[in-house]
Amino acid sequence: MAVIGVGPSSNYTDYYTTATNASTSAFQNTLGKVNEKSTEAELMNACKEFEAYFIEQIYKGMEKTIMKADNGVDSSVSQYKELFGDMQIQEYAKQAANQGDGIGLANQLYEQMKRNYGL
Repeated sequence: MAVIGVGPSSNYTDYYTTATNASTSAFQNTLGKVNEKSTEAELMNACKEFEAYFIEQIYKGMEKTIMKADNGVDSSVSQYKELFGDMQIQEYAKQAANQGDGIGLANQLYEQMKRNYGL
């Protein structure tokens, strides 16, 4: 049984862990449904989700290279800023993947998987 923390800091941690696990689980669930019986739309959707996830990881890696000043900000405020920053990065990544051809990864995956599954 998981123990839920007390206070803003632990609430953030609990929410962030739950949101991260839900995001990962939803992503894995989408990829797990792709098989020989999948439609082309389902396959493309899974590829777009993978591309968005990939772009998100790139953004997060870039963000880690930026030095951040503390400026005496309360740690709970800092954690909330981090949470909403992560949510913002996820949204940017989704938009980047769904805008035009994105970075092209989804299309390449789609074509390869289409050949592999004989769609």
